[in-house]
Amino acid sequence: MKIAIIGSGNVGSALGRSLIGAGHEVSLTAQDETKTATVADEIGASVGTSVVAAVEAADVVVLAIPYGAVEIVAAEIVGATAGKTVIDTTNPVRQDFSGLATEGGPSGAERIAAYLPGAHLVKAFNTLFASIQGNTTVHGQIVDGLIAGDDAVAKATVASLMKSIGLRPVDAGPLASARELESLAWLNIALQARTGGSWNSSFVLVGAPEKAIAA
Repeated sequence: MKIAIIGSGNVGSALGRSLIGAGHEVSLTAQDETKTATVADEIGASVGTSVVAAVEAADVVVLAIPYGAVEIVAAEIVGATAGKTVIDTTNPVRQDFSGLATEGGPSGAERIAAYLPGAHLVKAFNTLFASIQGNTTVHGQIVDGLIAGDDAVAKATVASLMKSIGLRPVDAGPLASARELESLAWLNIALQARTGGSWNSSFVLVGAPEKAIAA
């Protein structure tokens, strides 16, 4: 599958490495072109000539950027995302780490969906730290990748990607469920930040309903 990852930071590089290892074709684009070229060379990805060109050539687009940048990036790619599966990996954490910037309102994912009205937006990978995204077997067991979205085909595509890198995909429901996924991610982030953790904790749903395990 051809995947355009926008962002070459911890998440972009980790997911890119795992997806390439699973046999997918990955291109990276980001604001810092020098860093992006370095990361792409390290993980075996190509570098998009532009973010729009990368999106146009891809089957799946991954937003691996800070939440604060999504509105600007969305405005740039909106014309190229119609009909495409777009994965939102972001978490709308306040800059002072006091909580979620979206508290009491729509999730970050729902807001991104409004920025990209023609795309099939799926919330995924946001509950997994980059350390897990880049090495899904680090704990010696399969961990869960939680998915939320309104388009069944797009969710199945994301589930397939998750399986290919060693995750167990769990369908958490419609895109509105991204509110819970972002809160769950915040719980994990806050726990690590408060305790000086190693940033590699993950979630496994024991006894998950069989119908929730994505095909």
